[in-house]
Order: sequence, then structure tokens, then C-alpha cells
Amino acid sequence: MKYFALIYYVVDGFVSRRTPFREQHLQLVEKANRCGELKLAGALGDPADRALLVFRSQDRSIAEDFARNDPYVMNGLVTRWEVQPWAVVIGI
Repeated sequence: MKYFALIYYVVDGFVSRRTPFREQHLQLVEKANRCGELKLAGALGDPADRALLVFRSQDRSIAEDFARNDPYVMNGLVTRWEVQPWAVVIGI
């Protein structure tokens, strides 16, 4: 299994603007976590201007599919996203 970092770049005022979509987003996060694909997730910055989600899977398609189906992405709160392979040396 490999690790992949999904990086979201979000709109200004993201924390307040996410409210209408937060419950759906968290359901998606919890489902991915329960099945073992999503290991860590959270906003970056203060105030938040990015988010980092760490996936463990055979290939990057799991993280890409997550992003494409995320209410934050689908409703324009994420201005850009990318998936990067992450060569973990120590830790999770």
C-alpha cells in the first residue's frame, strides 16, 4: 500500500462558508476512514486556506475519486486540488 496526500486550496472565508456542506463532507470523510482508505484529514492555516487529507491505497485514484465526490469541491469551496504520492519514512 502507498500513501497519497490530497491537498485542497480553499476559498477565502472557507470556515464560515463550508457550513451548509459540512455534514455531507464529514459523512464522506467518515466512510473513507471506516474502510481504511483515509488516515488523516484537516484544515491547514489560521485562518484555514488549505486542507490536507492523507490516503493509504494501491493507487491515487482513491484520493482523486474522493475529491471529485466531495461536496466542498462540487460546491466551489475548493478552488484547486491535487494528489501527490507521499513517501512516508516513519510514522503512520
